[in-house]
Order: sequence, then structure tokens, then C-alpha cells
Amino acid sequence: MFYEDIEVGATVRVGSYRMDADEMMNYARKWDPLPVHTDDAAARKTMFGGLTASGSHTLAVRVLLMHRVPLQEGLIGAAGWDDIRFHQPVRPGDELSLEVTWVAKRQSESKPDRGIITAFMKLVNQKDEVVLSHKGTIFMRLRQPQ
Repeated sequence: MFYEDIEVGATVRVGSYRMDADEMMNYARKWDPLPVHTDDAAARKTMFGGLTASGSHTLAVRVLLMHRVPLQEGLIGAAGWDDIRFHQPVRPGDELSLEVTWVAKRQSESKPDRGIITAFMKLVNQKDEVVLSHKGTIFMRLRQPQ
């Protein structure tokens, strides 16, 4: 997929990824060692009432699922993420899917071989509840550079 193939307003849905309790705890032990992420018994005593995935783990799953959108041929790289929100806790057994809506695109003024795409991304669970959302900006090659 190249810059020209992106249609503003179109939505792509990819997934799913099943969250595993052991994977969640192992990730958190290394990267976000809060008891709500690493200790099921301690997590049950919190306002969440049980184990939840680390936010950075949830973002990592979002990145993994984004690789299932067929962008690789034209993708140059990411420019950044904005307005990251964690809407619901992610729990063991959750099946996560990614919805990507293309919200804007423009050709680069300084580099005419590429375009700049803005997307709104939602990670949703099996109940279709949004667990994570954010805007992302990527650089894409033009199929026919001018």
C-alpha cells in the first residue's frame, strides 16, 4: 500500500490478539512492575478487582496489530503518537482488535517522494469496548513521485 491508496475516512480492522495472564505478568515484571500487573492476589484488592495489562504492553500489542495492516511496501516510518488514552483495563483472556481510520493526508512539501498520513487508532476488546485510542502520524512513499 502506498500514499495514493489511503482513502481519508476509510477504516481498516485487524486482529485479534489474545491477552495471556502469564505474558502480561512477565512483561510487567520487566517493564512496569506494579502489583496490579504482576500479582493476581494483590490486584484483586485494587479498584480494578483483578490483574490488568500494563499500558505499555497494551501499546505494544497495538503496534503488533498495526503490522497486519498492509502498509509495509510504502511505509517509511512513524512521526509520532498523540492523545493516547487508556479507556478500559485490559484483562487476561481479552481478545484485542485494532481499528484504524485514516483522518487526513497531505504530500510533504520538503520531500516530494512521500506523504504524511494521520490516523485515529482504537484498540477494542471482544465486547467491542475501546481499551486504547490515539492519533498517529506516519510517512508513506508515493507510488509515483512527482
